[in-house]
Amino acid sequence: MTRVKERKGRSGTAIIAMAAAVMLLVMTANGWAMTRTLKKEPAIVIAAFGTTTKARVTYDFFEAQLRKELPPEYRNLKIVWAFTSEIVRERANARFKKDGNGERYLSLPQALADLENEGYRKVAVQPLHIFPGQEFEDLEREIEAFRMIGLRIEHGGTLLHEWPWLFETIDLLEKEFLAPAEGVNVLVAHGTPETFAGSNATYLGLDRYLSHRYANVVAGGVDGVLTREQALAAVKKSPTRRARLIPFMYVAGDHIMNDIMGSVPDKDGEISWALELERAGVKVDTVYTEYKGERCFKGLGFYPEINSRFIGQVVESLKRLDER
Repeated sequence: MTRVKERKGRSGTAIIAMAAAVMLLVMTANGWAMTRTLKKEPAIVIAAFGTTTKARVTYDFFEAQLRKELPPEYRNLKIVWAFTSEIVRERANARFKKDGNGERYLSLPQALADLENEGYRKVAVQPLHIFPGQEFEDLEREIEAFRMIGLRIEHGGTLLHEWPWLFETIDLLEKEFLAPAEGVNVLVAHGTPETFAGSNATYLGLDRYLSHRYANVVAGGVDGVLTREQALAAVKKSPTRRARLIPFMYVAGDHIMNDIMGSVPDKDGEISWALELERAGVKVDTVYTEYKGERCFKGLGFYPEINSRFIGQVVESLKRLDER
């Protein structure tokens, strides 16, 4: 597996400012310890967007597979989760506080600061993001700031970080597709509202690849350049009058449950993709999986092969830490 190359050209001033903020965070997170036992082994941080829905079991599925597939020498390492969506963290932590269960969603800087306070000097960070967009760029910047205060950190990339990885992901999903005579398949991604985000190139590349390879597969996004309107228009033109909406997100959470497959209008009266198609006379379905006796929308995190790609990057990061 190819090592992910880190982007260059970040503002040195911005990184230094963040490093100063990181130092303050480290000093106050758990109380600054002047003496402590430093740990020789590394820790693992899994960085995900996050969700407040029952689809969070996707992360349980991933961690179980991670612990099973790690080589024996890494199997007992500490694994910490970080969640990159500030909105998700706020909502989840408010709910945890109300329930009084003591759980808390951490940001990546908080997770790294806690590990530093515990005496860890080596950390392997693995994002579970699909597209290399703003979230991934923020992750790289935060990691660089912690490196400046002495942490040795290696990290992997997103699922679609290289074009061959994108092609392999589509090969994997092909088993879910309706045949051309059966209907139209829509891969539903998250998207990004910013025109400058680097992930836009990947979204457009995905759209181009699908259009050249399949007669009945299109991509759509909740935000951004792959619009809902374009995707649903392609479905409505098909004489088959059937569509399969396939989550192209790691977790099939709120967006899939409500924006895509919701059965009633939201509080503002906006209807889901599925409802719009059904009102146009199109029969709609999606893909599901069973997990611990419960039926769940099947996000990409429920495909073991996709998780294995992320886990392979975790192992590569750990090996690089061993070499240094």
